[in-house]
Amino acid sequence: MPRKRPAKQPSRASSGELRIIGGDWRSRKLRFPDAGGVRPTPARTRETLFNWLSFHLAGSRCLDLFAGSGVLGLEALSRGAAEVTFVDHTCALTQALRDNLRLLECRLGRVETQSVERFLATPPAQPFDIVFMDPPFRQGWLDSLYPALAGDGWLHAGSWVYVEHESDGAVPAAPTHWQLHRQKSAGQVSYNLFRVGERNDAPSGASSE
Repeated sequence: MPRKRPAKQPSRASSGELRIIGGDWRSRKLRFPDAGGVRPTPARTRETLFNWLSFHLAGSRCLDLFAGSGVLGLEALSRGAAEVTFVDHTCALTQALRDNLRLLECRLGRVETQSVERFLATPPAQPFDIVFMDPPFRQGWLDSLYPALAGDGWLHAGSWVYVEHESDGAVPAAPTHWQLHRQKSAGQVSYNLFRVGERNDAPSGASSE
């Protein structure tokens, strides 16, 4: 069922604005606070990512780590995801996410205010179909995130993992059963989409667009 388009959101001081680019909420503008060093994924990059995922979003269970403004998870909900769990440790951002979900009259999003490490310490009841991961750059996050997500319970064979990281400098190798499906760079940012295989699968090459 198409989601309703509620009234416009009032402006807030010291805030940023995002625009959802596809799905039921296409062109909907939302605000988020200028807090926690948030840097929403640009619209052009989102368009590429969701083109890559276009046949896999409907009915999917998604996890948005380092959610920030929540733009990736919100875009997924707009395009038919069954549910999205948003995780961020910055209270102002998670409160804004809850407010925006209410504004959109959406009950398919769950917002967790806690660190990603703490959240990943307890495996979920069900694995996720799609994980969005945009950690702060140059802080070594992927060294711990890759093995944590590759552990039991978070993903299944066929899950997708989207990762943004700096394009310069050393980046740890992804788990060997994650196959690099698509990769693209823009400026100093690299965008990567992995497909999770069986544990004994060998990694395959990537294609680009």
